[in-house]
Amino acid sequence: MDVNHDLEKASQEERPQSEEGPAIEVEGLNLYYGANQALKDISLKIPHRQVTAFIGPSGCGKSTFLRCFNRMNDLLDIVRMDGIIRLDGMNVFDEACDVIELRRRVGMVFQKSNPFPMSIYENVVYGLRIAGVRDKAILDEAVERSLKGAALWTEVKERLKDSALGLSGGQMQRLCIARAIAVNPDVILMDEPCSALDPIATAKVEELILELKNQYTVVIVTHNMQQAGRVADLTAFMYLGELIEYDRTEVIFTRPSQRHTEDYVTGRFG
Repeated sequence: MDVNHDLEKASQEERPQSEEGPAIEVEGLNLYYGANQALKDISLKIPHRQVTAFIGPSGCGKSTFLRCFNRMNDLLDIVRMDGIIRLDGMNVFDEACDVIELRRRVGMVFQKSNPFPMSIYENVVYGLRIAGVRDKAILDEAVERSLKGAALWTEVKERLKDSALGLSGGQMQRLCIARAIAVNPDVILMDEPCSALDPIATAKVEELILELKNQYTVVIVTHNMQQAGRVADLTAFMYLGELIEYDRTEVIFTRPSQRHTEDYVTGRFG
């Protein structure tokens, strides 16, 4: 396989501007931690190039559900699942699914920024190096493209050889986003990406999320309902492992069809 050719072929400029069908389709998903059922018969469709938010009280299954999309839950021995998740029509639980390739296509940004203890440059190209890319010109281009895509280039372009651990919290989180987009994913998952950030850094990440959806499908877990209202096109409300309601964000927040949803978004419980 010519890795360099494949990565160049997947460049943002060559992505189709419209796609048939949903980016992610979930059918009858159940997940168990041992004997405890954490997700209960969830079905939904996530469209291409929009921001979808999962909201709900702590422990309702939001992050667990998010991690199903790139099979991060596989890392836990006590987890078992049934149902179907399709990424552009491919069942991610199929035996033929290459999990490494799946995690390239479905990038992840965690609640706590986790830059590697290496330079800013090496953080961004880490995934490309793992994929076998060695051409410095390709790596240099990916660093500039990804840092610009993460709205970080102008802040760090003169210190790419410096340790990433010297960045501010907000810069570290944007670096993690740059690292995720460097390998040209189709989907970016974000698990509470702003929970550890101050309001100014949070605003920058939210602006970035709105920019990212021009190129990627973005799925975000957030406890901050105002944040969901600002950045999400669609919102799913989850409660006790169930998907209670899923609709356009303005519908969820202004005229939800379910009483549980209305009680949550109006602050009656949470």
